[in-house]
Amino acid sequence: MDRSSHPRSRRLFPVVAVAAAAALTLAGCSSSSGGKKSEEGGTNASAGKATTPRMTVALVTHQSPGDTFWDIVRKGAEAAAAKDNIKLVYSADPNAGNQSNLVQNAIDQKVDGIAVTLAKPDALKTVIGKAKSANIPVVGLNSGLSDWKKLGLMEFFGQDETVAGEAFGKKLNDLGAKHTVCVIQEQGNIGLTQRCDGVKKTFSGKTDVLYVNGTDMPSVKSTITAKLKQDSSIDYVATLGAPFALTAVQSVSDAGSKAKIATFDLNKDLTTAISKGTIQFAVDQQPYLQGYLAVDSLWLYKNNGNYSGGGEQPVLTGPAFVDKTNVEQIAKYAANGTR
Repeated sequence: MDRSSHPRSRRLFPVVAVAAAAALTLAGCSSSSGGKKSEEGGTNASAGKATTPRMTVALVTHQSPGDTFWDIVRKGAEAAAAKDNIKLVYSADPNAGNQSNLVQNAIDQKVDGIAVTLAKPDALKTVIGKAKSANIPVVGLNSGLSDWKKLGLMEFFGQDETVAGEAFGKKLNDLGAKHTVCVIQEQGNIGLTQRCDGVKKTFSGKTDVLYVNGTDMPSVKSTITAKLKQDSSIDYVATLGAPFALTAVQSVSDAGSKAKIATFDLNKDLTTAISKGTIQFAVDQQPYLQGYLAVDSLWLYKNNGNYSGGGEQPVLTGPAFVDKTNVEQIAKYAANGTR
């Protein structure tokens, strides 16, 4: 996409690229799916580990079971924790009320910092206020770019989902698409809504929005299949996560549709699908970088008083397109679980 309208992002990309390269030289810890259980990570550090006093940082996300996107976020967080002598406590729940309780648990444990996603920011407003009252620094990542400052977070690391959606819509125009269905896997998730709204804003064709239950992949498959059978004019399926794009491939086949598929976000299987032409393109927001920078920022704040973006601007980690022209450059990192 054209980033000329976002001068801030041009200044920040070289910085985050260096950080990512440094992170990849470190030995990360094993990553498993999140769920409600809190787990410690970042204990097996390699050479170059910080000699600063041990910190405890809580990373609290809205990960749904089986969503591999969050494994990549977590790997980045674990790499930063290993480097910075941080005990990383990871917990997740897609239910906003439960996620709020997990943040409260972190406050009760008197952690040194909290990194949190804001998929449903209103539900987290009160508990973030409690963290601030307890003098625990809080940073945001991934979801909540439009709300992080209002909630009083120090910093934010992620992509502008509206901008990403608008870039996606323009890409569809370039490819000659006429009718797309934008598949939202979690109703009420502000970031997902912003993506589809962005697509509708710039896409010159017709855009339908289809809600599916992202925690039930057989249901996702059947719902998309039914939509494609109902309307044969749909020529592109836009999904908002790699697992859903791969499921949509099956839906297109089952429906006997000629629709093509494009998506937001990457994983190893998706880069393979792009190479084969099964998926046309993906928008990458670099989740590894989000996890890494969020945790590292809390170490920098505690040990040097730093604020990325000066506490006024977010650090943008995307969007960037991945298609057949550049997928081979990224596939090797995706195979490692870091893209």
